[in-house]
Amino acid sequence: MKGYIHQLESFGSVDGPGVRFIIFTTGCHLRCKYCHNPDTWDLMKGKQMEVDELLKEALACRSYWGKKGGITVSGGEPLVQIDFLLELFTKAKELGINTCIDTAGEPFTREGEWFKKFESLMAVTDTLLVDIKHIDEDEHIKLTGKSGKNIIDMFRYLDEIKKPIWIRHVLVPGITDNDEYLLKTRDFIRTLSNVQRVEILPYHGLGAAKYKTLGIPYALEKTESPTAERVENARKILECEKYEGWRK
Repeated sequence: MKGYIHQLESFGSVDGPGVRFIIFTTGCHLRCKYCHNPDTWDLMKGKQMEVDELLKEALACRSYWGKKGGITVSGGEPLVQIDFLLELFTKAKELGINTCIDTAGEPFTREGEWFKKFESLMAVTDTLLVDIKHIDEDEHIKLTGKSGKNIIDMFRYLDEIKKPIWIRHVLVPGITDNDEYLLKTRDFIRTLSNVQRVEILPYHGLGAAKYKTLGIPYALEKTESPTAERVENARKILECEKYEGWRK
């Protein structure tokens, strides 16, 4: 099976446990205002690569992984290509490779054939890096163009099956950098028993140049990065320190 691939990174240190071989896929239905990879939105813009070809490249880097490292599939949105992802991770687990998905969860549903595939995928997935884009439904739609209700349901499902997750939350002045929303996000996280790590990702506008190149208006052109004080405030509210290894 072939997947649509944006790029590969052989030595990732912040995309899951240990050192990771990162596969960036194309295809995403969200249109997050702060997205720094708009060049991954279109599925068909990716380079087609076979599962075995990707595993061969990943295994060439295996000596760097240590005990915790492995493969992370990011995007784009990896779950858009769930058939490809399932084959990739099934073969990876046969080779004893640690597997991780970096996902926003937008395609998630508990219905039909897709959910059966997702259940099978979770059986060969060790960890997920999951985004809470915005805890408020109306604000989530404004920020991403889509509802977040099914994404919250994915969090619930992952908790039900005790699948380890790392939560990431992008702090954007005027959008998510709001104590009321941060407290609601904290309260939601407290309902989950499978959280290993919580991270605040300060917004930056480094992807703005891509929008200009692609001829896409950049909605946050005048938005500054949050101050160090606001980042620390968000970390305290979301209780980042109580989750093991968040500074490692």
